[in-house]
Amino acid sequence: MVDVSTLRPDLAVIAAHVPQGARVLDVGCGDGALMAVLRDQKQVDARGIEIDGACVERCVAQGLSVVQGDADNDLGFYPDGAFDIAILSQTLQTAARPDRMLKELLRVGTRAYVSFPNFAYWRMRWALMSRGQMPVTRHLPVSWYATENIHHVTVKDFELLAADLGVTIARRWFFTNEREIGAGGANWRAEYALFEVSGA
Repeated sequence: MVDVSTLRPDLAVIAAHVPQGARVLDVGCGDGALMAVLRDQKQVDARGIEIDGACVERCVAQGLSVVQGDADNDLGFYPDGAFDIAILSQTLQTAARPDRMLKELLRVGTRAYVSFPNFAYWRMRWALMSRGQMPVTRHLPVSWYATENIHHVTVKDFELLAADLGVTIARRWFFTNEREIGAGGANWRAEYALFEVSGA
């Protein structure tokens, strides 16, 4: 059984807020750690989609219901309202069209949790200003030419995108050094962010 205390902080927040017995789709579920916690501790009907075949194998070995697929294309196979909650953790910035991805999440789920690295974090700004290079950090651990990140999103960018799409932001959490921080100045203070959203 996976212990919730071993989860990344944004995943722990999601685990705490998903209701007992919910129907959940975890998009980009990675090694399935969140899904395992939701299944074992909250009896959630958790399904996952993951592009990395090795991660899919690890999930299936744990008895998790995960399929290999590309969320940019494969979310369209899920019917409207199939899930109570859709989760997209640290994946939005890898989507070909983050706006379409967000709309798809809220088509298949009644509400969604979306987390992403904040490219406006002050250490990233400083690395660009002082060295003139794309930064490599704990949450962005590879060089620009090897990263899967194709859209550099900030806290403010996501809030503007939600407004443009008529998406309601219900709650937001911000994290730095693996700890939750307050919302003040989050666009430059937060390493990464988590939003709970719902359709208009």
